[in-house]
Amino acid sequence: MLLICMMIAILASGVASAHVTVLPNQVVQGTYEKFAVRVPTEKDVPTVKVEVKFPVDDVSISRFEPKPGWSYEVSKDANGKITGVVWTAQGEGLKSTEFGEFYMQGKVGDNASKLVWKAYQTYKDGTVVEWTGAEGSDKPASVTAVKPKPTGAATDSHGNTAAAAPAAAQPAASAGAGSQAPLYMSAGALVLSLIALIASLTRRKASSR
Repeated sequence: MLLICMMIAILASGVASAHVTVLPNQVVQGTYEKFAVRVPTEKDVPTVKVEVKFPVDDVSISRFEPKPGWSYEVSKDANGKITGVVWTAQGEGLKSTEFGEFYMQGKVGDNASKLVWKAYQTYKDGTVVEWTGAEGSDKPASVTAVKPKPTGAATDSHGNTAAAAPAAAQPAASAGAGSQAPLYMSAGALVLSLIALIASLTRRKASSR
């Protein structure tokens, strides 16, 4: 009975993890990112359409990478901002043993704390699976965690968050003193070697008399 329960738990966890996800799992405020929408087919019929709605208050998606065998169409709000995308298969789509990744690029908001991506997966038989639920639900929306900007981070000419400036270098005098230490040690070792050699020669001369 225990073995059966364990097998059910393993199978259930496998099904729960096989859902539409957006990668990477973690980003930084104010950075430009390449996002991958990963779509596995979980039915015996192919996936033929994938729609993703963007968290427009927290990310601005502006570019899409063409995918062979698929076309895409974007939706926009009244201000012209892209709010979502629909990829549609031009052929058979993603079969039961397949998965696909769809790529897009955009900027993470300066004040974003997380990105919640609502996705809708359509199969060839007309079934639509809505990946829009809360975390831990049967059909959760994919969530990307957002880390705060690094302390002291600046922005480049494109508004992209740049890495924090490196720590100031040590004064040249200190660096120079540190670099001379091996030289002093080598000189000391040489002096000791010469003293030992002279002492050895002196003992040989004394013993030969």
